Amino acid sequence: MISLLAELNAAVSDAFAAEGLDAELGQVQPSDRPDLAQFQCNGALAAAKRVKANPRVLAEKVAARLKASVLFSEVTIAGPGFINLKLTDAELETRLKALAQNPQSGLPVHGVGKRVVLDFGGPNVAKPMHVGHLRSTIIGDCLQRLYRANGWSVTSDVHLGDWGLQMGQLISEIAIRRPDLPYFDAAFTGPYPENSPISMDDLEEIYPAASAACKADPARLDAAREATAELQAGRPGYRALWRHFFNVSETGLTREFGSLGVKFDLWKGESDSYPLIQPMVEDLKARGIAVEDQGALVIFVARPDDKKEIPPLILLKSDGAVLYGTTDLATILDRVREFDPDLILYVVDQRQHEHFEVVFRGAARGAIAGRAELEHIGYGTMNGEDRKPFKTRAGGVMKLYDLINMAQEEADKRLAEQGLAADYSAEERASIAKAVGLAAIKFADLSNHRMSDYIFDLARFTRFEGKTGPYLQYAAVRIQSILRRAKEQGFASSLPVIRSDAERDLALQLLSLPGTLVSAEEKRAPNFLCDYVFQLAQNFSRFYADHHILSETDVALRDARLGLCALTLDTIARVLDLLGIEVPARM
Repeated sequence: MISLLAELNAAVSDAFAAEGLDAELGQVQPSDRPDLAQFQCNGALAAAKRVKANPRVLAEKVAARLKASVLFSEVTIAGPGFINLKLTDAELETRLKALAQNPQSGLPVHGVGKRVVLDFGGPNVAKPMHVGHLRSTIIGDCLQRLYRANGWSVTSDVHLGDWGLQMGQLISEIAIRRPDLPYFDAAFTGPYPENSPISMDDLEEIYPAASAACKADPARLDAAREATAELQAGRPGYRALWRHFFNVSETGLTREFGSLGVKFDLWKGESDSYPLIQPMVEDLKARGIAVEDQGALVIFVARPDDKKEIPPLILLKSDGAVLYGTTDLATILDRVREFDPDLILYVVDQRQHEHFEVVFRGAARGAIAGRAELEHIGYGTMNGEDRKPFKTRAGGVMKLYDLINMAQEEADKRLAEQGLAADYSAEERASIAKAVGLAAIKFADLSNHRMSDYIFDLARFTRFEGKTGPYLQYAAVRIQSILRRAKEQGFASSLPVIRSDAERDLALQLLSLPGTLVSAEEKRAPNFLCDYVFQLAQNFSRFYADHHILSETDVALRDARLGLCALTLDTIARVLDLLGIEVPARM
């Protein structure tokens, strides 16, 4: 379905072109003064500068053409040449009824035939997820849902950290603790045990101990580096132990991501790119793109017009070790070969922007990315009241499942304060509290522009008033209740009509969904979806306050209003689903 805004852009652009002006100047936007008009076009002012004419005269000529269109009930000129537009209720109603008959038509399809790979998540093997993983997970999941809704073929990859020094630290630490294990016997020919000798709980204790030991003792660090090198060189026992680390961690991480309602298509890690590194490096050397510099092998990526110093991409250190940039470059090669994507998005902390800039430039110089556009989707930090990255009360890094439990407990308090779910079973109440807690966390994060830092305030985020996830869940549940009671009374819904200002405002918001989805995709901005669904809920609230629905005595009008309720509910639920937020059946 073409968005209403796109339809208006086309109509006004045609009017500009008919007057011999650039069609691109006929761009329409929602009015800055909703009391005067629904939409406006400011293009006459820019056109006047180009052709050296009076902007109001040009605007009047364009307006005269628009007045002949069946779309508009009113076309007026304001100020020096702003064109104000109001649509006829008949045209709005026609589009509203078409949307009600096929709500799926409210989704754009411009992504059909295109593929995007989304890289987000990024936890390390052998370490529990913590709040530092929250933003990439929530933003990345929203983007994968959005791109799918817009017709793209999407492949999401968790891209685990599973191949660096931390693996050598773990292996060397376990070798000290459990030297009897067959993984450390170079003469052992296998097979190695199928069951892991360590659990996720063990890893949570071993990893920080190993890391601390390596920091305190240079000899321990050397042992960890040697173990890392042997792992990467293919020592069978170390590879078998590493596979246990991976499998145990994947089980735990699947559970952690699942608690947020997040799924990935691929569970790959840095290790998956390792077999590609040597042939890639040799190819880059042969083509003169990778060169030696101070003992290291690098790709120089600085450009003459750079405003700041851009370091080279280091492929191999002087000791032959690879770095993150090397595995990232090989991962691009792997993704291009397997998926031939149009776009690869990396949802990673903004503080990593220079790293990705260097890697992307290296990919461009080496002609590795194929036709894929590479883009870093950065984001700011989630902070505590001290405006520093959020931590526990004791000052440590909070585990993700602890944060989710906190949110569920706070949501349960809010339900009690509102008198909601009071008579439900303990199981259903807990399920609702979890859904409300997750909605609070996700909406609070996504409603801010992703580049913004924000203060984590769970008490405010879990409120059922204001611009919060729980408010929107409750708005949807209220409409569900209306429709449920209508069904119980034997009432039917019909196609919606426009008979009032509140219905008109609601219709305009419903019809603007396709444009919002496109804008959110183009800007990689989930906050556009949050703004949209909050405004939709508020418009419905005004409609509900101004009109009888179940008590309406005019049967045709009652049924039409029920149809408008159903379409609004479908749209709220659809957008909340894009945000990863569940609507409970009741509260």
